[in-house]
Amino acid sequence: MKERLLGLAEERFGSRPDVILEMDSDGSMRQYFRMVWHAEQTAVGAIGPDREENRAFLEFAKAFRKANLRVPEIFAEDREAGVWVEEDLGDTTLFRALAAARVECGDDSFPADIAELYRKVLTELPRFQVLGHEVADYRIAYPRQAFDKQSIRWDLNYFKYNFLKLAHIPFNEQRLEDDFKGLTAALLETDSDYFLYRDFQSRNIMIRDDEPWFLDFQGGRRGALQYDVASLLYDAKVDLPQSLRDSLLDHYLDALGEHAKIDRPQFREAYTCFVLVRLMQALGAFGYRGFFERKRHFLESVPYAAKSLGELLEAGLPLDMPELELVFRLIFDRWSEKEKSDDTKCGLEVLVQSFAFKDGYPRDERGHGGGHVFDCRSLPNPHKVEKLRDKTGEDDDVADFLEASFRVQEFWESVRGIVDGNVEDYVERGLSSLTVSFGCTGGTHRSVFLARKLAKHLSETFPQVEVRISHANI
Repeated sequence: MKERLLGLAEERFGSRPDVILEMDSDGSMRQYFRMVWHAEQTAVGAIGPDREENRAFLEFAKAFRKANLRVPEIFAEDREAGVWVEEDLGDTTLFRALAAARVECGDDSFPADIAELYRKVLTELPRFQVLGHEVADYRIAYPRQAFDKQSIRWDLNYFKYNFLKLAHIPFNEQRLEDDFKGLTAALLETDSDYFLYRDFQSRNIMIRDDEPWFLDFQGGRRGALQYDVASLLYDAKVDLPQSLRDSLLDHYLDALGEHAKIDRPQFREAYTCFVLVRLMQALGAFGYRGFFERKRHFLESVPYAAKSLGELLEAGLPLDMPELELVFRLIFDRWSEKEKSDDTKCGLEVLVQSFAFKDGYPRDERGHGGGHVFDCRSLPNPHKVEKLRDKTGEDDDVADFLEASFRVQEFWESVRGIVDGNVEDYVERGLSSLTVSFGCTGGTHRSVFLARKLAKHLSETFPQVEVRISHANI
């Protein structure tokens, strides 16, 4: 299939890409590749194992593109082979932008520029829900045409079997089923004549030129408005402050009012039920990936979901659901203390630093030999570009210069693979310290850029790890 993907790219752009780099699929069964040509043309190649899911994504993407919604253009496709080539929207998801901003600001306040991005996202969401509904062909929706009784039951059972049972949370089966029945009935009373994106969360929203673009809507179907806004505002690892959630919900309702006539009190009355079902669906996913597939980092999101359940319990559940309330309290009691005591931190601290080879190797402050040292001197040197000479790897135009180089991209992918593997190993072994150093000639451009890029990547990928960054020459 990879060979057919390269053939598609050649058919569309006239030649095969000079570099093809595997991209993070974030737990998906699909594979993604960034394809780079020397002419600085880039595109993303995708391989999808499920034909029906592929068809849903490709058909929705084309329909949404025609409706002027911000989705990637599909350049070429071979549905029989399960491959396609789409527009490259970059690497910056909303989640990554937030993680980087939190590292930069270094305090507990929510970054103002990221709050503004959330407002932009929530201005666009009603366009998907209303305009997207007008152009969507639900006959190709996967795996259901609507968020109906069957879809809801799947989500609730996903929570029961993949989280409650695997986490050994005690419950009475019949009483839980009675509560599921009541919650399902309440959800089905809500107007569902809209497009439901289904997985509307920060990792599926790309930021390009300070504007949001949207991916991974292949699970879309007909459904209620409340589900997607609940998905975004209760995205577990993002951990939005409740006051910001409230103001963003108001902003969304204002934006929605431009496209549809809604009853705000009625909307809010149903909204909490959708928050609950979305949190349960997310916990089911964390349990399946974490307990069953043993991908332990998925369990790092559980304390954040538990915290949200605690806030909902304190405010009062929207329905009389005694067994679910008991289950939620057990989850909150077990996991919220982990979040409060910061037990999600594993004890590993990674120091990422930049230095100049002319000054010698950085001093080993940890007593373990210094860790990794990567030599960046073979990479394109911004110092040789007059307008970049007096700047550093912290400046955007220096970063843009380096990001545009396929040699830098290849170097980065190699570094990332080595360091990620060691961090996973160090966490597993309970080690406390790792140092990663980048050296270049002057210690101000290439090494600084790569140190910052790695620190940001590690903060996003391993939130249980403490990441520090140090620059010797700026």
